[in-house]
Amino acid sequence: MSTRAESYLVGLIGDGVMPSLTPPMHERAAEVHGLHYLYRPIDLTELNLPASDIGELLQAGAKLGFNAFNVTHPCKQLVLDHLDDIAPMAKAIGAVNTVVIDEGKFIGHNTDASGFARGLEEGLPNSKKQKVLQLGAGGAGAAVAYALLASGTQELHIVDLDEQRVTHRVQELRKNFPQASIHAATPAQVSQLLSEADGLLNATPIGMHHHPGLPLDITALEPRHWVADCIYRPVDTELIVAARDLGCQVLDGGYMAVGQAVDAFEIITGIRPETHQVREHLLEMLEKGL
Repeated sequence: MSTRAESYLVGLIGDGVMPSLTPPMHERAAEVHGLHYLYRPIDLTELNLPASDIGELLQAGAKLGFNAFNVTHPCKQLVLDHLDDIAPMAKAIGAVNTVVIDEGKFIGHNTDASGFARGLEEGLPNSKKQKVLQLGAGGAGAAVAYALLASGTQELHIVDLDEQRVTHRVQELRKNFPQASIHAATPAQVSQLLSEADGLLNATPIGMHHHPGLPLDITALEPRHWVADCIYRPVDTELIVAARDLGCQVLDGGYMAVGQAVDAFEIITGIRPETHQVREHLLEMLEKGL
């Protein structure tokens, strides 16, 4: 979408999005580039609206002059039925987190995958990624698994407590990456699989402020492993701290949060912010407890 002279009005639709740091990340980036940019959370919980209202919210937003929306849990799949076009990566993943309104048309994108891929390049540039163990097959899990395979991972094992969900996720990934070896696994297999993997990726909620703890028994973790987390609040999860203490290379969830925000901002405005500046701002906000 080309840069336009008028101001930008952007929203974030999802459950419990009021504390999200995505709005201030976008607004600071806009300020740096001299853009008039207003980003507002539209919290389904606060408004007492069901996720199934996503289509009506998009239509209302278009009428009110919104330029775009970010979409998060639980609407990333539901929004697909309300779009006029979907970018190839988002279609392949089966989830959209950014919707641009262009001449009345709703265009869907997925910057979770592209944002995580960029984080891999910046935070783990020289790490071996041939064999990876991933925990979690939900919305974030779908995006990061796609990003891993697109970046060259040849063998991916995904663990999830929901057997049906992980089986479906593996089947979908195999369609897009037929050359790769992709398998569903159980929690009982984690230690064995970790001993054979190059790296570990956590795409579960375990480690968040309201879900504290470790997502696995880390006794099989070795300094040769790299460890990545999708969680950015806190940015130093128990997993990241434990892995760092062991001497592992780590990729905290701030990289993905910044990557998806930067990519979404570029899709919306046509301008790409400096990633390091956005990350500095995110870490500054986290340090202040915002």
